[in-house]
Amino acid sequence: MTVQPFVLHSQLEADTAFVADWALSRVRLMNDARFPWLILVPRRPALCELHELSHAERMVLIEELARAGKNLKALTQAAKINTATLGNQVPQLHVHVVARRADDVAWPNPVWGGSAVPYTDEQRDGLLERMRKSL
Repeated sequence: MTVQPFVLHSQLEADTAFVADWALSRVRLMNDARFPWLILVPRRPALCELHELSHAERMVLIEELARAGKNLKALTQAAKINTATLGNQVPQLHVHVVARRADDVAWPNPVWGGSAVPYTDEQRDGLLERMRKSL
C-alpha cells in the first residue's frame, strides 16, 4: 500500500506565503494586503471536505483555528475574525481565517470577490516575521 504525500494545491501555493507548520496544518498568509488573512491547510493527502478528517484530526484543526484566530486578532487589533471553508475554486481542504476591521474596504460585507492587493515584499516579510513570533 502506497501512502500519498501531502502536496499543497498550486493555487494556494501561488496565492499565499508560508508561515509555519503546526501539528496538523500548514499555515499560510494570503497575499492580499487589504485583509490580514491566514489559510490553514491540513497536511493530509487528497482531502476535500472537513468530514474526511478523523474525529481526532478535526479536534486538532479546531484548536489550530482557535489559535490562529486568537493570535491574528491580537496581532492586528481586528474587530472580528471570520473563519470559513469554501473550496469552490480550490478543492483541497483549507480554512480561511480573516482579520476584519470596521474600516477595511469590504466591511461589513464578505471579503470574497474584488481584486486582491498584493503585499509589497517589505510589508509581507514584516508581517510574516511578526506572525511567526506571535503564532
